[in-house]
Amino acid sequence: MDLLYAGIDEAGYGPMLGPLCVGLSVFRVRGWSPGDPAPDLWERLAPSLVRTPREAARGGVPVGDSKRLKLANSSVTRHPLTHLERGVLALLGARDGGIPATDADLFHSLGAALGDGPWYAGDARGLPCGSPADLLRIDAAGVRAAMHKAGVELVDLRVMVFDEPGFNRMLSERRSKAAVVEAGLEHHLRGALGAAGDGGCLRVVADRQSGRTRYGHVLGRVFGSVEAEEESARASRYKVDGRHGVILHSEAEDAHLPVALASMAAKLVRELAMARFNRYWSARVPELKPTAGYVQDARRWLGDVQGVITAPERERLVRKA
Repeated sequence: MDLLYAGIDEAGYGPMLGPLCVGLSVFRVRGWSPGDPAPDLWERLAPSLVRTPREAARGGVPVGDSKRLKLANSSVTRHPLTHLERGVLALLGARDGGIPATDADLFHSLGAALGDGPWYAGDARGLPCGSPADLLRIDAAGVRAAMHKAGVELVDLRVMVFDEPGFNRMLSERRSKAAVVEAGLEHHLRGALGAAGDGGCLRVVADRQSGRTRYGHVLGRVFGSVEAEEESARASRYKVDGRHGVILHSEAEDAHLPVALASMAAKLVRELAMARFNRYWSARVPELKPTAGYVQDARRWLGDVQGVITAPERERLVRKA
């Protein structure tokens, strides 16, 4: 039987400016037996896929915690997105046979709609940012061969984007920031279930936010039946529809490659969206220092654009929580 092994994670939960992005990756694993645990895809796909930049320097494509793979924006020796884009573009290339040539192509490949804010509507910029395209094509071919040998296939990789107005609307409807992430989780659970179809067995792992332990109500809106097997500080585990499994726990990207890839895709989309954001505002305010959107620096940035930004623009681009 085939196993559909899915991971869900977000990027941009904390900032005041910029989008919240929720990523999904789904892998098909052939030759899996019901009752067996989900396989360790790092082990199965080694040495083509590795976890860290240090391992990647010795060969292999990095797929790991996006917070560790993203380099500091002050990096002068390597582009800050070098490792993130290498992992995401190589996996997309392994699936599609070619890598996205621009940020707009990447957004399209991932189903990532940035919204209609003018600060996201700039000209497409070329990819990759930090690696030669020829190297990424070699990476993609190596990953494709490794996956074929291991009986593994990347079925889906996508990112749901909540732009600032969308985030604020959802916040108003659901009354908490965690509930906005929950809406992305629900959306991607439906996508993963659709990928499984009638014949596959689905295992979903998602990163857990805010110490929450109970997710039965969310799963109930997606699946026909939900049985809680564990709801503790360690993990929240569920059997759904009688044959699928869902688990949520903290730092899931360290233990499950599909969660790590979802995290990377979400982070890469947000970083490229913020690059567009900063280019737009820098064109309006000469010598404006870019922002990553986190609260303290967002307040600095809002002060720097005071007198240029209009009240309706400020209302539209500031997240309410």
